[in-house]
Amino acid sequence: MLADFAAASYISGMAQLNVQLSDDLQRWTDARAVEGGFDSGSDYVRDLVRRDRDYAVKLAALQAAIDVGRASPETDLTIEDIIAEGKRRHALA
Repeated sequence: MLADFAAASYISGMAQLNVQLSDDLQRWTDARAVEGGFDSGSDYVRDLVRRDRDYAVKLAALQAAIDVGRASPETDLTIEDIIAEGKRRHALA
């Protein structure tokens, strides 16, 4: 979606990234910025990047939990047993 990234330069704790957008994408970005209450298209893009980073962190945590589950031994417990055990542990915490 965003095209033609330039190298970022580091300025007092903030990196700068210059992005060239087609006219169509620039109009889209400006419109979404206004609709979303952002001060500028740059603020809108920064919000998109933050949301993407947060999503990636959550996805990695979910994948790690899935990996733990898949590596755990099989059990004869029913789903009801597992839920009851989880509720018991939660009550003790």
